Amino acid sequence: MCIHSTAVVSPEARIGRDVSIGPYSVVEGDVVIGDGCRLENHVTIKSGTTLGRNNHLLEGAVIGGPPQHAKRPDRIGRVEIGTGNVIREYVTIHRALDEEASTVVGDYNLIMVGAHVAHDCRIGNLTLIANNVMLAGHITVEDQAYLSGAVGIHQFCRVGRLAMVGGQAHVVKDIPPYVTIDGASSLVVGLNVVGLRRAGFSASDVRRLKEAYRMIYRSDLCWDELIPALEAEFTEQPAAAFATFLAGSSRGFTQERRLPPGATIKLHPHAEPAVEGPATQADPPRRLAG
Repeated sequence: MCIHSTAVVSPEARIGRDVSIGPYSVVEGDVVIGDGCRLENHVTIKSGTTLGRNNHLLEGAVIGGPPQHAKRPDRIGRVEIGTGNVIREYVTIHRALDEEASTVVGDYNLIMVGAHVAHDCRIGNLTLIANNVMLAGHITVEDQAYLSGAVGIHQFCRVGRLAMVGGQAHVVKDIPPYVTIDGASSLVVGLNVVGLRRAGFSASDVRRLKEAYRMIYRSDLCWDELIPALEAEFTEQPAAAFATFLAGSSRGFTQERRLPPGATIKLHPHAEPAVEGPATQADPPRRLAG
């Protein structure tokens, strides 16, 4: 164990083996730090926090702060962080509101600079949460989801497994698993095909996911019809996850960005260098059918 002389570590904290605590870091009482954790300088671990093994926390991270809530009770919950996470500079993770509850971060996540994880959030495993992401209270982020920079997510929303959320998206409804959210419109623009292939999904898996996606977004089934139809047609994973996820939604789910039937959009032609020769009539703008 290596604790810098300027660090302040409560004697009531439980510190594992091979832990490194850098200059000017603070570890309060009622804290558990697992074996092999590394805290760089100016890291603060507040009371009510448990860190598993081999987590790496960088400068300025504050873990275990009280929830930002106007009706915060006197006795609040905990923060539980798993194994092998990298928590970058100035990340904040807050304790749960209820005394018996916890804000949970799973295993092998990367949480980048300035991200905020509010009270009662539940982060799965192998997620990537990029710079300045803002997670309000009671949000669930499932395994292998990817949240790009400056994404803001409304309280009680859920982000499904392997979903990809584009930068600066503002999310107010659940995001189904396996889909991509466009940052500009904050709407679904298809499956996260690249992420699925990188995760080892087979071609047949992806084909079935596409079929389920079309049923959800392009079949015109009403809500009462959609879930039974998905359950009947897609009985095996991974496509079966759609019905399970959507059936548990309390906020509704994010819709697709599609043009109305028959609509057209203009495509801006690429600029071309001027060439010598007689003047010709300009080509009409190209159009793409919706």
